[in-house]
Amino acid sequence: MTDTGTVRTIVGIVGNVISFLLFLSPIPTFVRIIKEKAVKDFKSDPYVATLLNCAMWIFYGLPFITHDNTLVVTINGIGFVIECIYVAIFFIFSPGKKKTRIIIELLIEVIFMVIVILITVFAFHTMKTRALFVGILCIIFNVFMYSSPLTVMRMVIKTKSVKYMPFYLSLANFTNGLIWVIYGLLDFDINLVLPNGLGALSGLIQLILYGIYCRSTKSDDDNDVSGNRSVVELSST
Repeated sequence: MTDTGTVRTIVGIVGNVISFLLFLSPIPTFVRIIKEKAVKDFKSDPYVATLLNCAMWIFYGLPFITHDNTLVVTINGIGFVIECIYVAIFFIFSPGKKKTRIIIELLIEVIFMVIVILITVFAFHTMKTRALFVGILCIIFNVFMYSSPLTVMRMVIKTKSVKYMPFYLSLANFTNGLIWVIYGLLDFDINLVLPNGLGALSGLIQLILYGIYCRSTKSDDDNDVSGNRSVVELSST
């Protein structure tokens, strides 16, 4: 009979694969940026934010914070590297003012992480209190990350078009959230269950909207392509 630990490991590996594919989803945007040698209307904010989000989850998964969360560390470590590459590309092809903004945002994130690490190590002396403190911060960050598709969903309802809400991306978001909810439930880690439950719900709503408005979508509707595409990238991270 398969034990819970083995099942949790298998679910975590599946979650790693899906999350990895989601991390790679913005690649077409960066191919375009490199070809045009300009970031144009695309925003660096989602990628800088995801960088901090990955760093927080890496910290949460370390053995002196929580136990048996190696797969949380691995996927967020991979995501951290990928997001570093994205931010570097943005920095290279951004004008002066945008470069300054990226530097300031990264410095703020570094200072924030140092403060979090120092508070966790010196103010909390048990794994339970450390996991609670870091977990609450991770939940807050993930709620913000998963709330970003609300902009796209509002656009879908307003325009009655799913042109800027790709089906497979919505399906991947739903599946990713669901897988990590299962992973968290197998060891009942509320810090994993809560934010990913919201992510699964967000993905489910996107799929429902897709089913409602897919037939009313005009394939030749190219209005405001660059602006709307940048919104989609916000949700894809």
